[in-house]
Amino acid sequence: MKGFSFKRMAMMGALTLSVVLSGCSFSGGGSQNEETTLPLKVMYYDERSFYSQLGMVYSALHPEVDITVVSQQQTGAYDPQKDWKAEFDKFIEEQQPDVLMLSTEQLTKYAEDGKLLELDLLTENKDYNKETLIPGLLDYMKEIGGGKIYGLPSSFYSQAIFYNKDLFDKYSIPLPEDRMSWDKLFELAQRFPTDGGKDNRVYGLSLGYNGELFQLGTMIGASQNLSMVNASSKQVTINTSAWKNVFQNAMKGLKSGALHTEDPNGMSGSNQSYEDYLLRDPFISGKVAMKLESAYFMDQLKEAQTRVKDKAIQNWDIVTVPVNPEIPDTSPNMSFNQIFAINAKSVNAEAAKDFISYVTSEEYARVVSKVQNGGFPVRTNYIKDDENHNMQAFYSLKPAESSLYKDYEKLPQDFFMQFMSIAQEELKSAFDDKKSLDEALALLQTRGQQVMDQEQAKEKNKPKEASSSSSSSTSATTTTTTSAK
Repeated sequence: MKGFSFKRMAMMGALTLSVVLSGCSFSGGGSQNEETTLPLKVMYYDERSFYSQLGMVYSALHPEVDITVVSQQQTGAYDPQKDWKAEFDKFIEEQQPDVLMLSTEQLTKYAEDGKLLELDLLTENKDYNKETLIPGLLDYMKEIGGGKIYGLPSSFYSQAIFYNKDLFDKYSIPLPEDRMSWDKLFELAQRFPTDGGKDNRVYGLSLGYNGELFQLGTMIGASQNLSMVNASSKQVTINTSAWKNVFQNAMKGLKSGALHTEDPNGMSGSNQSYEDYLLRDPFISGKVAMKLESAYFMDQLKEAQTRVKDKAIQNWDIVTVPVNPEIPDTSPNMSFNQIFAINAKSVNAEAAKDFISYVTSEEYARVVSKVQNGGFPVRTNYIKDDENHNMQAFYSLKPAESSLYKDYEKLPQDFFMQFMSIAQEELKSAFDDKKSLDEALALLQTRGQQVMDQEQAKEKNKPKEASSSSSSSTSATTTTTTSAK
């Protein structure tokens, strides 16, 4: 009864919303004959979020579709001994959703295994209007699909460099530009004065919590398409001249005094007001000239301009994240957390294609553009704000696969956690002048390779019984039926 009640509530809300949304058309709704239903099993986080984010208007436009939401939810603490890839595969095999929701890595694997249907013809349909998709999206989907399009995202997440126009004017420093290199960004940041106390001085650039050499170095290395590990040969590859140059530049930036980094232990008490919380951000309070942030930060800026108008920054804009000068039109900073694909075993492939077509359409983008939630729809004509900020900074760089964690799933499961701990230790020693950067990178490569070899040996020697028992059951798997009728 509880599920039925929510279903009725969702449908009533969907029908109401679809009527008031200007421009919505029921022409694609199909037959209204109650005796004819199209079953569609869709994989998503849970039923409530499915309807609030995707299914409400779709259900109103397609009353002939009978939707079942299937959700893989894990309860309890994370268990490092579990084979989560096997758990996921088992879930798909048991539930057999028509529409799968995959990560980029999962899409690549399922495409290689022949478990997905091609979607190239869907994107070639003239009504799909692929020209308004974010630049490079279809090429990227082909790249991760081995040359074919096997999945499409409804939204994406991205970062940009926010900058304070007034601070640049005050110190007569040229404004930031799109497609700057990391060297150019650091150079610009270092033109601001570094004198004054920590709490009342100006900083050229804020990088959030990326204040350690390893964290900042990997951020730069990702943009330059560098890799720490060769997953195919299981070899650690961090002791190179390219990585040395990256960490040298990161160290120079961190030691320049121009970079502001957040203290993870510096959170204020629970009696802090929301206004205090907003002003605690040094960019909002006018103490930082540039800040690397995600799109959600715009909401905080706008709230601050309303709640603490006299104290908050008013004059700001954005440019793209730093790029590799050799390939200045691409960036690995764009991510797709919800890529929808069609199960090759689906008996409802046409309904599944229709669903994916809708949630990646201009109509859907128009609806969800009113509530960003830190992300954007994949249609560029609905990525804008009311103050004419440079919103193209979030999507003008074409998405690219990062080599940093390429083929991550092929590595021993516990390798990266141990490797990152060693990396932080060795590079901190170099930052503190306890050893040279050359020594730190050489030791990091040696110690990292030892961990790689040890973890490989463990996996080879792991009894098959232990592996199968770890994936013998899918914890807290839920299946919720919700009719769109």
